[in-house]
Amino acid sequence: MILRLLPILGITFIDILGFSILIPLLPFLVKKFDAPDVMVGVVFASYSLCQLIAGPLWGNVSDRIGRKMVLIVSQVGSTISWTMLAFATSIPWVLFSRAIEGFSGGNIGVTQAYVGDLVEPKRRGEAFAYVGAAFSAGFVFGPATGGWLAERYGFAVPFLVAAGLQVLTLLLTIFMLPESRGKAARDAQTAVGLRDIGRSLTDRAVAPVLWLRLVYTFAMYGWFSAMTLVLHAQLGWDVAQTSYVFAAFGVLQVILQLAVVGRVVDALGNRVAVNLGLGLCLAAFLLVPFATSFWLAVVLLVLFGCGLSIENSSFPALASDLSPDDRRGTVLGVVSGLDSLAGFVMPPIVTGVLGAFGVAPAAAIMIGLVSLAFVMGLLQARNASAQPAATAPAAGAAAD
Repeated sequence: MILRLLPILGITFIDILGFSILIPLLPFLVKKFDAPDVMVGVVFASYSLCQLIAGPLWGNVSDRIGRKMVLIVSQVGSTISWTMLAFATSIPWVLFSRAIEGFSGGNIGVTQAYVGDLVEPKRRGEAFAYVGAAFSAGFVFGPATGGWLAERYGFAVPFLVAAGLQVLTLLLTIFMLPESRGKAARDAQTAVGLRDIGRSLTDRAVAPVLWLRLVYTFAMYGWFSAMTLVLHAQLGWDVAQTSYVFAAFGVLQVILQLAVVGRVVDALGNRVAVNLGLGLCLAAFLLVPFATSFWLAVVLLVLFGCGLSIENSSFPALASDLSPDDRRGTVLGVVSGLDSLAGFVMPPIVTGVLGAFGVAPAAAIMIGLVSLAFVMGLLQARNASAQPAATAPAAGAAAD
């Protein structure tokens, strides 16, 4: 299996290596223009709003014309966006560059659909663990590189490096990545419409996990937009220190994904693993208001890293299993769109609350959302386990 996934894993690693340069730098770039904390959330949200519109459409387009072409379009858009960001002179310029990447972006949902095409259902948890490891490996080098470059050369250089990495990713996709969907499967797929997206959100098999995902990602996007600001407020970490912490977090993610998560997900099953990941994330967020020392912050980040690793492997596998083969790209595109909805709504809220009221009220938002998602996951797991028992008597009666 690993040999079949090597091209997409390599492309994912380089893609995320460039993208991860942005995460710890963007809040400091926004603050360079003397903007308030809430503007950090608005900048994150601008990308997510555009991705919300584009994500489900790109997912369905990938069902019809193939995953490879959509990845190419996404990488071209990212190259343009990073280059513009390197020369940003104002907040509107930053917002516009993020919007371009959002509208062109189809990477995550389409990458997940690509893996779902290649791997049989029983091994998808393991496959998505490898994808997660490629993501995390990119996060090892990207933040540290970006922080080091920004400290010495300013913000333009790391963003230009990210643009160059996107060009490399584009070339690798064009010349090395095979298409995962056959011509017959593409020809059979019809164009997407709001009805297709709505059908995913009301489908009895898929909809419950999609709504769970939305609640969970409300918390995740709120946390990711505020994480740098929280670490700075509670521990005084600057751009370089924060970047190194992100790199260490990436190392943890790689180790977990390669050595632990795939086996855990396969052993527990996707639904149980999803709930385990939610429980670990909840434990991490409960520590946020108290993480004013280095070691407590380490415990928080380890718990969060474990929960995030398990969630990133088990949820795509669960969504892929529940999706019809001819709509997998659409469903995972809807997942990406819901993630983007959360990314649009939550960053301004959480960073605004953080700036106005402090860390504890901002953390309470994440705690409440993950608690709700955890309860939803437990109820869905109970309902799923009860279904075979409920249908067995009916089958027996029919036989009689």
